[in-house]
Amino acid sequence: MASFRLKLGVNIDHVATLRQARGTSYPSVTEAARACEEAGCDGITVHLREDRRHIQDEDVQSLRRMLRVPLNLEMAAVPEIVRFACRVRPEECCLVPERRRELTTEGGLDVVGWGAVLVRAVRRLLEAGIRVSLFVDPDPDQIRAAAETGAPCIELHTGRYCDAREPARGRELERLIQGAKLAHALKLQVNAGHGINLANVGGILEIPHLDTLNIGHSIVARAIFVGLKAAVREMRHALRTYAGGRV
Repeated sequence: MASFRLKLGVNIDHVATLRQARGTSYPSVTEAARACEEAGCDGITVHLREDRRHIQDEDVQSLRRMLRVPLNLEMAAVPEIVRFACRVRPEECCLVPERRRELTTEGGLDVVGWGAVLVRAVRRLLEAGIRVSLFVDPDPDQIRAAAETGAPCIELHTGRYCDAREPARGRELERLIQGAKLAHALKLQVNAGHGINLANVGGILEIPHLDTLNIGHSIVARAIFVGLKAAVREMRHALRTYAGGRV
């Protein structure tokens, strides 16, 4: 396969988590985004949750005004947040499942079961000029259903691979590889994310047809020790050997 520069989107939700823990005005989400840009990231991701536990509406609006790289807004397919996204118009929205009590997104969308709801959300976002991605497990039925919604892109949920130990990890990686091949055959852009860190990213780089990896928690955690710019650069450097892209 030909060499391809795999893009890195940095999720800065947990900068806001630290801010919200004390209800202060710092650390600044926009300052964090600027540092990630300067370190060479290809995009910024934030998740506007229904309970506003970390990222706030004002954060999204500020990022949309100041960013030089694309803004990817993760969100549930609920009317209030769809309306908000259509007003702010980030470059991309990634529709994700959301449960109030979860610590983080725990799995992919049930596109098969919620197809009609997702089709309406996808249509509204596309009409607003926003590129739409669906966060899905590497399940063939879910990937085919995602293609049928009209969304041009999926983001493969890599959490089960990242959390698994051998031999389960090998099986999960094979599921991701086959899922990416199917999505590519369906003419979907393939992104991936969840649980990726410097220790496990090597396996992720075996997945073909990837366009972007969205990584957040591990980069923000690493930044405690080396600084945010250095943490982004470390991950950017780790992606340099990717050779599974477009041919």
